[in-house]
Amino acid sequence: MEIILKQDVPNLGHKDDIVIVRNGYATNYLIPQGFAILATPSAKKMHAENMRQRAHKETKIREEAQALAAKLEGIQVTLATKVSSTGKIFGSVNNIQIAEALAAKGFEIDRRNITISGEEAVKEVGIYDAVVKCHKEIKANIKIEVVAED
Repeated sequence: MEIILKQDVPNLGHKDDIVIVRNGYATNYLIPQGFAILATPSAKKMHAENMRQRAHKETKIREEAQALAAKLEGIQVTLATKVSSTGKIFGSVNNIQIAEALAAKGFEIDRRNITISGEEAVKEVGIYDAVVKCHKEIKANIKIEVVAED
């Protein structure tokens, strides 16, 4: 029996896969539990249309992410913080402060999508590299300059 999976099923397939299973497995378990629907010609047609729309939407999101990454690439953000006489920061610079500085420049980036390259925490004055994740596969590199507050 041919079915369309509505969600991931271990050892069988992923959501929206069309798979062939034994009749009893489909009629007694997968379909009643809501894991799958019967792959009738109309269901296959609807499935193909949904996949086409999803691919179009994913392409649009990817293009927007590439445009954002192109704008972000090479941007330098300056953060002024309180510093001791030895050049150490009181506290540390974190993703929230970087996201706020990017917002001031007109980029709305979620703080969870910003990672500081190779550093646990920024605790000294200097220039650091950070990576902004615009999409699951698209990233932009930015520079973070930490300076002493006047």
